[in-house]
Amino acid sequence: MNTKVKIIGGFVLVAVLAAGAAGGAMWYLAKPAPGHAEGAEAKAPPPPATGKKARKFLTLDKIIVMLRRDSGEADTHYLSADLVISTTEEKEKLTKDHLPLMRSIAVSTLSGLTTAKAQSMTVEQVAQEINKAFDVSYEREQMEKPFSEAMVGKLIIE
Repeated sequence: MNTKVKIIGGFVLVAVLAAGAAGGAMWYLAKPAPGHAEGAEAKAPPPPATGKKARKFLTLDKIIVMLRRDSGEADTHYLSADLVISTTEEKEKLTKDHLPLMRSIAVSTLSGLTTAKAQSMTVEQVAQEINKAFDVSYEREQMEKPFSEAMVGKLIIE
């Protein structure tokens, strides 16, 4: 009888330890990740803006330029890009009116690149160059930009 009590006691001890380990694991996994707010303090992402402040995206397709040749190179290379322009609903019409100006600025910026420079640039770097050119041009013309930024939707260098 003494051995039966020891066996049952052993099973109970193992069950209690297993339950404790499972509870500890659940408690550990249920903790929020560092940097996250807890419970009621958690903030939901802000709802998208509506009305005149809603973001709109316009496309400026098929910007094709011939890249400058590197010294000693005989082949012709081309760059094709599609831009995505971020604006607000209230400035959408004005931004559409400025698309030909933006195309001209983008063409003059991109056509100044050599093949080697264009191939070494990332998409983000191309977008930065275009945005810098937009900022300079609008400042020189003393006009307010009707858009916030231009992003590269497609970039092909051939």
